[in-house]
Amino acid sequence: MTESSEAKRYIIKGLTENGNKFRPSDWAERMCGNLCSFRNRRMIYSPLLRPAVIDGVKCVIVDSELSTKHPNLFNQIIDFARKNHLQLLDEAKALP
Repeated sequence: MTESSEAKRYIIKGLTENGNKFRPSDWAERMCGNLCSFRNRRMIYSPLLRPAVIDGVKCVIVDSELSTKHPNLFNQIIDFARKNHLQLLDEAKALP
């Protein structure tokens, strides 16, 4: 694996391929809860799987390292995005 592929991240946008907003509104937090931890009664999201808001749209940032450390979870997340027709982007192409 090359250095550039290790640093690769994907963005799952909370918009369908048709541009409709995905529901429920807390889908990103639910998805990222699969890998979170708790410290002092606070939820701490993993850097491998974390929610974000980009241009006012809820998203999930998925680090490609997740596919190595937790391959089943990575596959479930990508399958979820595809089955729900969510926009799945390479971060390098999605952000300026």
